[in-house]
Amino acid sequence: MLNRELSHLSEMSRSGNQVSEYISSTFMDKQNEVEIPSPTLKDKSMSHISGVRKLSHSSSLSSASMPRFGVNTDHEDELAKELEDLDKWSFNVFKVAEYSNNRPLSCIMYAIFQERELLKTFRIPVDTFVTYVMTLEDHYHGNVAYHNSLHAADVTQSTHVLLSTPALNAAFTDLEILAALFAAAIHDVDHPGVSNQFLINTNSELALMYNDESVLENHHLAVGFKLLHQENCDIFQNLTKRQRQSLRKLVIEMVLATDMSKHMTLLADLKTMVETKKVTSSGVLLLDHYTERIQLLKNMVHCADLSNPTKPLPLYRQWTERIMEEFFRQGDKERERGMEISAMCDKHTASVEKSQVGFIDYIVHPLWETWADLVHPDAQELLDTLEENREWYLNTMPQSPSPPPDRHLQHDRFQFEITLEDLEHNNYNHFLSTQLSRVKKQTPLEGVLRCCICIARPLHSLKDSLTSSCSNAKVFIPFVTLSVESCQTAPQPALSNSASGQRRGLLFMKQ
Repeated sequence: MLNRELSHLSEMSRSGNQVSEYISSTFMDKQNEVEIPSPTLKDKSMSHISGVRKLSHSSSLSSASMPRFGVNTDHEDELAKELEDLDKWSFNVFKVAEYSNNRPLSCIMYAIFQERELLKTFRIPVDTFVTYVMTLEDHYHGNVAYHNSLHAADVTQSTHVLLSTPALNAAFTDLEILAALFAAAIHDVDHPGVSNQFLINTNSELALMYNDESVLENHHLAVGFKLLHQENCDIFQNLTKRQRQSLRKLVIEMVLATDMSKHMTLLADLKTMVETKKVTSSGVLLLDHYTERIQLLKNMVHCADLSNPTKPLPLYRQWTERIMEEFFRQGDKERERGMEISAMCDKHTASVEKSQVGFIDYIVHPLWETWADLVHPDAQELLDTLEENREWYLNTMPQSPSPPPDRHLQHDRFQFEITLEDLEHNNYNHFLSTQLSRVKKQTPLEGVLRCCICIARPLHSLKDSLTSSCSNAKVFIPFVTLSVESCQTAPQPALSNSASGQRRGLLFMKQ
């Protein structure tokens, strides 16, 4: 279904084609045929983990002299004020970076581990912990616009908030919580600011090392674990052998799940969890088996990694500027090498606004909507913010000049309104039948129906109404495309309120 939606999007405009290509190439696990350049011989052992540098923070740290928030700063009071919102989704990580001497990851990790008492639970020496997180932060590249320690801090804090979701109360063990936060912290370490496909297409050493499979994600894991071997960096030194093995397995699964090409598989698994979920009388999810908990943790970190559009608009816009800057830098590198420029990476043709609307429609909203169904009603506010942000980008999208009206096309377009109350009271069949009959009197309805709302009812119940009016039609709804004949087995998209009120238009267009 997503393939059909993307195909339709790509036909609409050049920028629509770019958005479609980007979503398809990034979030769907497809094997692309590429021309592999001739290898360059290098005198370097393939067992070496590139990017790991010898750094020393331990000599200046001791438990007695430890700063209040784990980092040296001249803005301790301002930092304390920002960290009061550590448990909130609206937490401003940009301010934390400003007040922590550009150490957002170290500061946030320290604050979270202190709040959750993980240092005490797992007997992690505080100086060892700060040495590790500072060393980890130093292995994120400050000259990379998006995938830097600021993003890692944001994903870690978002994971911390999601772990505290009321519907997940006491769902995870302390070791699983430790693993989730550690995975979030290391999940993009030593990121070079280019995509997996770029590394594969350029025959990079990392792509060769990991056989083109989740290249960056495997590298982030290798670096994150390798840094534990540096001086006074082993924060897991007091875990039992079995605990270390379990933690390592958990972290590997979670970080590999941040490979965006695995998105559709993760989403399908999350939907299955929604369909089979069991809750206690107090509304808490029952997760009795390890496989259920790890599946949920994988999706949780993935959600945190795709959480920017669910944050307050001023924060979301800053993240958008950063990711587009990183994309455009990759596009410049591809242009210099004479390579085909990746989707959304051409600064001369990419539409930032259209990219965000498409990103939300096809990737972020389906994921967060499913998460919200799983932890209902805990994530409703996030979902509302996401839809408001989508509307903002939609409204700021540059509009093409409208062509003058063409008289002979006037009967090809019909618009009417339907209230949410109509849908809730099960009057939509009668309403649609009436409207379709009115339209049919003026022109035969064949070709394509485009609906600009999602109908919150089993779509098979619309089958008779639609089929009686047009036998060869397709219905296009955001997030879903289906043929009339296949309505009976189609999924049920959710109806969402618009920011402006209760009424939504249905626009039928003949093609």
